[in-house]
Amino acid sequence: MNAKFWLSRSAFATKPWRASIATPNRCGSVRIPAGCVRHPPTSSTSATAPSAASERRNLISDVDGIWVGNAEDARARSGVTVVLAEEPFVAAVDVRGGAPGTRETDLLAPTSLVQRVDAIVLSGGSAFGLEAASGVSSWLLAAGRGFPVGPVRVPIVSGAILFDLLNGGDKAWGAEAPYRALGLRACEAISRDFAVGNTGAGLGAVAGEVKGGLGSASVTLPNGIVVGALVAANAVGSPIIPGTRTLWAWAVEQDGEFGNQGPPRAMPDWTLPYGKQSPKPAANTTIGVVATNATLTPAQAQRVALMAHDGIARAVRPAHSPFDGDTLFALATGRNPRLVEAAELSQIGDAAANCVERAIGRAVYSAEPLGDIPAFRTR
Repeated sequence: MNAKFWLSRSAFATKPWRASIATPNRCGSVRIPAGCVRHPPTSSTSATAPSAASERRNLISDVDGIWVGNAEDARARSGVTVVLAEEPFVAAVDVRGGAPGTRETDLLAPTSLVQRVDAIVLSGGSAFGLEAASGVSSWLLAAGRGFPVGPVRVPIVSGAILFDLLNGGDKAWGAEAPYRALGLRACEAISRDFAVGNTGAGLGAVAGEVKGGLGSASVTLPNGIVVGALVAANAVGSPIIPGTRTLWAWAVEQDGEFGNQGPPRAMPDWTLPYGKQSPKPAANTTIGVVATNATLTPAQAQRVALMAHDGIARAVRPAHSPFDGDTLFALATGRNPRLVEAAELSQIGDAAANCVERAIGRAVYSAEPLGDIPAFRTR
């Protein structure tokens, strides 16, 4: 229902279409919804797909036009998260980690021909997870979305991956990893409402010494601009102040979103080890998306992506290490049509950093134990 609603509003869904893609593997058959026609949503559809004016969710989907889908393979302890918009969006990326894994990021440079993107994909699975974007591309193509090249459309899908191959899940998937199918399933699950914690790309994530996960947060600025973040927290660094039970992100918490942390009861004990003590190369990362309803140029979006990394550095220590692949995308839906000046851009970037910090806090606080990986709330 949600997928049909979204496709009915797509700028490129101008005629009825029918498509079916089946990918048999242990995730099961994945089918793109068939017979989707451009038409106004029914009352029942509206009930499951709230308008942008609905009550704040404290999710990235509070940004007008943003939808999120998640899919998981419980046996593999891995998953995929996709961020879609009702229309192609301006996007940029900033990579700070020493061991990144990305797809279609060079084309996000402000000087590139393609100025808008159809989707952003976050995936577990390390290099295998890059295939999730192929599933998303197939789903978008069937929906009539993509950059027009004569009679052909090429969906523009950028993405980043995190390393979750050593979390105890069954990765013996043979010749075909599950990520293409998970990408398709994530598209079929798109919604304005979604869970945080052990879901999507965050299912198998580990943050320092505790279970990581998927986290999200949003804020509305006094000028009406909405900013949100979605993060899969899988860092080498620790989200916890050493010698305490307090998250580094405690100071930016809103409305008890990670348990009314409050300040630590003692000063940090810097003599204690924190984070992973024997990290493996390319074995961790924090990846995510920040979004706004503001109208930004690609260069302005690039600045927001850069500023948003401050949220990682405040919520996780150490951050941007040689072992991490820290990557953040910034996207702008342009639903607020007024052009943004430099002072407002600074506010958006600062809000994006705060949302990233809060999203990491929510990811860790919401995570549940997974196998022998302890959770923050229960350790």
